[in-house]
Amino acid sequence: MLTKLNELLENHYDEMVEIRRYLHQFPELSFKEFHTATYIADFYKNLDIPVQTNVGGNGVVAKIVGALPGKTVALRADFDALPIQDEKETEYKSKVPGVMHACGHDGHTATLLVLAKCLNELKNELEGTVVLIHQHAEEYAPGGAIAMIQDGCLDGVDVIFGTHLWAGSPLGKIQYRVGPVMAAADRFSIKIQGSGGHGAQPHKTKDAIVTGAQLVLNLQQIVSRRVNPIDPAVISVGTFVAENAFNVIADSARIEGTVRTFNDEVRDQIEAEIDTVVSATCALNGSSYEYNFDRGYPAVVNHKEETDYLVEVATNVADVDNVEETEPHMGGEDYAYYLRHVKGTFFFTGAKPEGVEIAYPHHHPKFDINEKALLVAAKTLGAATVLYK
Repeated sequence: MLTKLNELLENHYDEMVEIRRYLHQFPELSFKEFHTATYIADFYKNLDIPVQTNVGGNGVVAKIVGALPGKTVALRADFDALPIQDEKETEYKSKVPGVMHACGHDGHTATLLVLAKCLNELKNELEGTVVLIHQHAEEYAPGGAIAMIQDGCLDGVDVIFGTHLWAGSPLGKIQYRVGPVMAAADRFSIKIQGSGGHGAQPHKTKDAIVTGAQLVLNLQQIVSRRVNPIDPAVISVGTFVAENAFNVIADSARIEGTVRTFNDEVRDQIEAEIDTVVSATCALNGSSYEYNFDRGYPAVVNHKEETDYLVEVATNVADVDNVEETEPHMGGEDYAYYLRHVKGTFFFTGAKPEGVEIAYPHHHPKFDINEKALLVAAKTLGAATVLYK
């Protein structure tokens, strides 16, 4: 069956590209993917594949029941875009101002749709059931995965596989990791309230900018001096706003940033440590504060048995040249929630565009992928599906 599946996938490669390019031209932001969800659902309806819409929001779930008994395998693809202006000069450039598929989700969707079409053509030889999870809102917490799970998308599922097209890695490379592979992604915000005044009379003020500047530096000591150095962690400040006239001392400042961790205990520790540092710094400067720590996605933690299985499968995929272990990525992914409910793994499929030495990174206005990676991803996911016992 696997040989037939691969032949079908190759025959439908042009359709994969066509779907990907269509979705790339009409991207939709997280929680607003109404047209995309309808497009996905209509694709399945046209194939007479049972499909459920509005799963946990805009999610779509289809199901292919094989003629032979076997396990239930879930495959997941996300389909939301980002608030970024597309600066590429291609025929499939985004037609929606300020919105772009800058992370490859259009490719994920095209891969899964065509893989499903090919599996459906072979369902008389298919063992078990394939659940096709098309997830909305991966890019924006709380994300779509947790709501889809609560709405039953994993009911009866034995294992789940997912991949991310990775523009920084060469075509033909599959990257895996047992255990934590992507970080928990959290967000914090701090408002400092001091007492403003004239720039010529600083002694009569509580300067929120000075307090904030001290705070930014003090926050860096949490990772370097309070977290065990064998536990990876990142605290990054991305926003520092205290807008005033040039000769006015600010009475308030706003600081926002992100925390990335792999260990739940370290995650808890950093949340508490930030509060301690903010409290002490503001007290030193006679200022008050408001602190919020918003938990995003937990770390993506791959299961060993399923990851080892994926490695074995990928090694034998014809279009895969290299299967290698990757370092953990500090980026976040709400695929983490699926792995907290069922066994599975999440891997990266190389998608570096042809003819470039260094690819534009994910979330860049000129981001693009090598579309041949769609076929590599489809063959790898397809093999993992039909060979799973």
